[in-house]
Order: sequence, then structure tokens, then C-alpha cells
Amino acid sequence: MSFVIDAGATIGRLQAALPLDALENRILLCHALGITRVGLITQSERVLTEEEARRLAALVLRRLDGEPIAYIVGEREFFGLPFQVSPAVLIPRPDTELIVELALERLPPNGRLLDMGTGSGAIAVACAHSRRDAIVTALDLSEAALDIARANAAANGVDVRFLRSDWFGALQDERFALIASNPPYIDADDVHLSQGDLRFEPANALTDHADGLSALRTIVDGAPAHLVPGGWLLLEHGYDQAEAVRALLDARGFQDVQSWRDLPGIERVSGGRFP
Repeated sequence: MSFVIDAGATIGRLQAALPLDALENRILLCHALGITRVGLITQSERVLTEEEARRLAALVLRRLDGEPIAYIVGEREFFGLPFQVSPAVLIPRPDTELIVELALERLPPNGRLLDMGTGSGAIAVACAHSRRDAIVTALDLSEAALDIARANAAANGVDVRFLRSDWFGALQDERFALIASNPPYIDADDVHLSQGDLRFEPANALTDHADGLSALRTIVDGAPAHLVPGGWLLLEHGYDQAEAVRALLDARGFQDVQSWRDLPGIERVSGGRFP
């Protein structure tokens, strides 16, 4: 596939002429030209140079080939904060803001919070930014993901301790007031893994390469040894997994087990308090 933009086209004309939706047109124009959204209005009659036209055309072609817009521009907003992203990490999604809100409601003053499988650091950084008193630790097995998470913590001015760990492996006997996780939970046979943005995201962060519940089982089983009395465990999961996750929590002895719905009304997070 090829895509050409003629040098001499104006910013105003391109906003309507590019073959993407209006929002993506604006994002790629701003990124390619190094201007703000206000600049799209104030510089609407500006004519693109040949280099700018080639650069914009290359970005549009990547999007037409299906690459997520967040990877193309290298950034995604989450919980009102900018996050650097790359194919080494999942793209933070609005659905995951629910687990941040629930964690902030349940974390006691000066509480210790653990984010497991942190990826870009979205949950850990958002919580640390909103609760400056919190003591936040974040784990991931991927060193590439941890590099991005560290950069996001620094860019957003928060102090988070990052550890390379295969789930609880690096923690020894540490305990936390709250553990939150958005682990791999897509069934290995789910057709969505070969569709849309998921084709470009890291497979190990999307699926457990099994039934979608194995990582959730590991976290539920190991969490009690790392929670203070009355500590909370919060887990993001798939649209059809809430009942199964509640059953795992009940079987492990958690109390106040419940699920919470995201904005579209899907049971997206389940959790409980360990007595």
C-alpha cells in the first residue's frame, strides 16, 4: 500500500482530506508538524513542505496498515496524565482507570500499594500522582516495559519503586495495604488477538497462553502472603470473567468479594479484602 500527500497542501484542507477519522487526522497532523491543536486552527492556511508532506504520509500509511495511533505518536493519555508507550507495553485504556479509582478509595493514608505487571506504569504512576503519601511498588517481568514505566514515573514527577519480578518472586516477605493488577487475561484461542490494535501489542501482556485465568489464579493464590490484615486485592479481567474471578477470591478466603462495572457497564474489576 502507498499513500502520497502533495507538498503545497494546506493544513486546513488536509484536516478534511486525510483518510482517517477526524480525531486521528488531527493527532497525526499535530505530531508530524510539531504543532498544537490550536495551531491547526491558527495555521490553517500554512502550506506543507515536501519533507512535511512525506513525513505525514508515512504516518498516515502506518495507521492505514492498522498500527495503533498510540504507538505511532509514542504517547497515550491515562487518568489525565501523559504516558510514553511502545510495542513493549500495552496501550493504557480508559477501562483501566476504574481500578485506579477503586484503589485510591481503599488505600489508607501512607499505605503501601503494589502494582503487579505494571507495563507502562499506568496504574502505579496514576495512583502515586493522586496520592503523594502512598508508598508505591510496581513489578514487571519485562525489562523493556520497566524502562518505559520508569520514564513515565519521572516524566510525571512521582516516586515509584520498580522491580523486575515474575509475579511475587522478588518480594520476599513484603506486605501491602493494597495489591492491584491488570494481568494477561485473554484466552489464547480468542479471535480478538488477531484483530485490531491487539495484533501490535505484546502478546505476553495480553494472554496467559492458556484459558485466560492462569495469571489471575497465581495472583489470588499468592496475594494473602503479601497483604496486611484487611488489605485489598483488585484485579482487572475480561468482560466474561467476573464470576470466575469472584469464585477464585471466595475460595482463597477473601471477604467483601464483589465486582465493579466500567463506563460501558461491563464487570471489569473484581476484588476482595483479606481478613
